[in-house]
Formats: sequence, C-alpha cells, structure tokens
Amino acid sequence: MEVKKAVIPVAGMGTRFLPATKSMPKEMLPVIDKPVIHYVVEEAIASGIDDIIFITGRSKRSIEDYFDDSPELESHLRHKKNDKQLKVVQDISSMLDIHYIRQKEPKGLGDAILTAKKHINDEPFAVLLGDDIIVNKKPCTMQLIENFQKYGRSTIAVEEVPPEKTGSYGIVKGKPLEGPIYIIDDIVEKPAPSKAPSNIGAIGRYVFTPEIMDCIERTSEGVGNEIQLTDGIRLLNKEQKVYAYRFTGKRYDTGDKIEYVKAIIDFSLQNEETKEDIKKYISGIL
Repeated sequence: MEVKKAVIPVAGMGTRFLPATKSMPKEMLPVIDKPVIHYVVEEAIASGIDDIIFITGRSKRSIEDYFDDSPELESHLRHKKNDKQLKVVQDISSMLDIHYIRQKEPKGLGDAILTAKKHINDEPFAVLLGDDIIVNKKPCTMQLIENFQKYGRSTIAVEEVPPEKTGSYGIVKGKPLEGPIYIIDDIVEKPAPSKAPSNIGAIGRYVFTPEIMDCIERTSEGVGNEIQLTDGIRLLNKEQKVYAYRFTGKRYDTGDKIEYVKAIIDFSLQNEETKEDIKKYISGIL
C-alpha cells in the first residue's frame, strides 16, 4: 500500500516559547533562513508524500500564508531581477497539495489527527509533528513507510530518551522483531520515571493504517484531560499489532529551547554562507 497523504498537526499553543509564540506559531520559528515547518514539509516530500493536511488553530494563519502564492513579493523580486530568491519563493508555494483543517479547540494530539478523518478517506497515512526536525540521508518518514510496506502494520518512530524525561513521551514496551523493529506490547502516555516500562520513547513521526481513526474516536480523555494519540495506539494495538521502529537520524525537538539553539548552531555550521564565520565566532568564545 502506498502512503501518499500526511497529517501535520500545528495547532499547539507553543507555551514553551512565550512570549514569542503569542503572535508567531512555534512552527514558524526560523532555523537560519527557513522556518521549522519548512524542514518538516521537505521531509514529507522526500518520503513520497504528495498530499498534506495541516491541522491548524487560532493564530496559525502565517503558516497558510507561508505556503501560499505571494504575488506582491514575486513581482518585487522580478522587478529587482533577483531570480535566485524569486525561484525560492515560487518553489515554496508549489511544493505539493496542501489543505488546512482547523482544530476548534486544543483537545490533544489524538483529537487533532481525528479532524482529518474525512480527508484521509480510509487510506494509510503519515503523521509528522510540526516541531521535530529529523536529519538523515533517508528521511525518517521514508524509513517508516518502507517498514509499513513490508509488514502492513502501523509503525511509529522511537528512540532512547533519558530516563528522567519519560514524562514527556509516549513510552513503549515491546519485543525485538528484527534489526531496529519492535512489536509493541504496550505504550503509556507520559509516565513518571518510576512507572515507565522502558526508556524507549515515541517521537514525532508515525505511519498509520486508517483504523487508527476509529480507535481515536473510541478514546476517552486521558493525560491532561485531552484525547491522546497514545491511547488510540493502545486500542489499535489490541486489534492489529503496531510496530515501533528505531529510526536512523539526528532529531531536533525545536519545541525545546536548548534543542532549538542546537539546531541553529548545527545548521549554521552546514550552511556554506555562514559556516566559516560561525566557526570563528565559536572558537573565539571558547
């Protein structure tokens, strides 16, 4: 089964970056010259996705504007004969089919994904969280899609997390199948370190069979009085086994201030325009 659709939830409040996110979506925070969400969409495209559904909320209009046509800017760049920047702007607005659905109130990640049910239309689909940048030659989402095509089962990306941070993740209990693949026995939303079944945490990439939507619909409010995706996965796992995949790549949780700064430093050291000056600056500080 091909996976051509992706849901990208971007309706979160971004409270960890207040006051900046009072008027600016956290997904639009820049990493050098592109916002975080641009890197996420690029990963989706590189994984073969050609249809994206953004789940938005209030104050997220700038995300829609970013991926829309910009006639005034294009006209200005054309007049200035700035062909390089003109191409960059035009490429953004023609990346792929993008649709927007508003989550009327922040009721949790599970609820956000459920709003896309009609658009998914009983097809398998990917979920990419809008504040995770994952860097690898083979995109993380593509790794999950390949596993999904091999086994025909929903697959979630996981990595080891520090034991003291289990309260920030869905934590997986599972059995190794082969290589980086685990068969999930259970998944628990944000357990305290003393109650965590492991230190293997689900991160912001998933590939689901369409049955996940029905499971989310049957889910009651969980942690934080929200509809949790993790609880939907637990129900799905009782009906059809769900796999966990220890992905290959470097992940930046840009919703965390330290991780966001790390992303800026690392990307600036890979950028031809900035790397030498940044190296000199860092050397001078040290």
